[in-house]
Amino acid sequence: MLLNQGFMNPAAMSRSPNPPVAADPRQLRRIIAEDPHWFLNTVPSLSNLCLQSIVNHFEERPIWEDLSPVHKDFVQERLSTSMPLHVTANLIHDGVYWKRCCEKWGGIRDLTHYGNSWKRMFFEKHMENMIELFIPDVTEPKTFVKMVPLCKDYIKRLNISQLLPPVTEPQKEEEEEEEYGSELVIENEDGPSMDHFDFNIMLAKLTNLEEFHVVYRVKQCGLNFKCKMLEMTHRDCESLAKAVKSCKTLKILRLNLSHMEDTKCRLLVKYLLDHPSLRELDLSHNLIGDKGARAIGKLLNRSSLETLNLCGNNIGGPGAKALAHALSMNSTLLSLNLRLNRVRDEGGQAIGKALLNNNTLLLLHLGANEVTWPSAIALSKVLVQRSTLKSLNLSCNNLGVDGGKALEEAMSNNSSLTECDIRLTEVEEQSASFVNQVVWTNQSLEQRRHARERKTKKTSTAVY
Repeated sequence: MLLNQGFMNPAAMSRSPNPPVAADPRQLRRIIAEDPHWFLNTVPSLSNLCLQSIVNHFEERPIWEDLSPVHKDFVQERLSTSMPLHVTANLIHDGVYWKRCCEKWGGIRDLTHYGNSWKRMFFEKHMENMIELFIPDVTEPKTFVKMVPLCKDYIKRLNISQLLPPVTEPQKEEEEEEEYGSELVIENEDGPSMDHFDFNIMLAKLTNLEEFHVVYRVKQCGLNFKCKMLEMTHRDCESLAKAVKSCKTLKILRLNLSHMEDTKCRLLVKYLLDHPSLRELDLSHNLIGDKGARAIGKLLNRSSLETLNLCGNNIGGPGAKALAHALSMNSTLLSLNLRLNRVRDEGGQAIGKALLNNNTLLLLHLGANEVTWPSAIALSKVLVQRSTLKSLNLSCNNLGVDGGKALEEAMSNNSSLTECDIRLTEVEEQSASFVNQVVWTNQSLEQRRHARERKTKKTSTAVY
């Protein structure tokens, strides 16, 4: 009876040459998923499973070079950003992985400042953070010895915004200090082994470093503030100078040291003399004074500096005269910024006379230097006899009527100056208007000249 109805036992089915076919094939097999949202198309492909295995065991058995570009992108998107740098630094090239590492910090900067390289951004920021959080006699210097070989090929610029001094515990008998916790104490009885981070540890080993900016200060120190937190000691200065000298690729050096007086400036210059690659030096807003300016004058004649910024350094007439003497013999400097000093007419006239023998300087800033009409007359002679100077700033000085007329007469015979700032100089409105009109005309001529040069360059390129 059961056989007639199409039901057979397994033994009978195995002996039957033509087993019956069920009316509905779905009755033969049924798949019941534990997950009600599961579908067959959610099963990952075998290649993705293999790539995920590579991600999970990347540190143990890296086979990065054998992957295709598409597979490398897959791995970079999933690889943990906490992987040891000795594994990823020289293995993973620029890409998504380093972008993810940078995004962990937040506040992503303009990538064009890093040569459009996420990897360069990561290593520069990582090294900056290490230096800014370094505590003398607490942080182990060996960490830098291990890090430098991994990142030396990718760091081109360092911007150090703080340097921490040594830290000691507060005295127990002082109840107020116990109430607010530990605080920064600059000096102790034995004395620290170093005052701030010693750049000799790593600067010479960064073989691609081109720009270096450092500020000696402590950020967010709160109630623990002490004036010495803003001070670069003599030992710091000598250490920094030796480190800069050892970095042969350095082109731009910016030091905002707040309390860098003339003695430290002379010590720094001693090590910067004959530096093979230094092109820009920024010592703005320090206190180098006249003696420091004399040292800088020696540096001008024993270097290839193109840009020098000495803004706000308490430089007077004697210091400006030393710089002027160096300018008269210099053939590399393109920009000199002496804003917010007090060179007065002693220095202003000396600079004007020196520029009569200088054929390279393009930009001169003497704003807010207490110069008057004699300096304006000296500089007017430069505008007539020399066509090199492109930008002149005399703002916030008392040039007066005579100084304005001297500049007006000089500009009538000048076709090269494209920037001239004489605001707040007590110059007559008629003289100022004439000077500005000539400057605008010179700017138009300069733009036309550049347009012709670009057109000629394109034409010559097309011919070849």
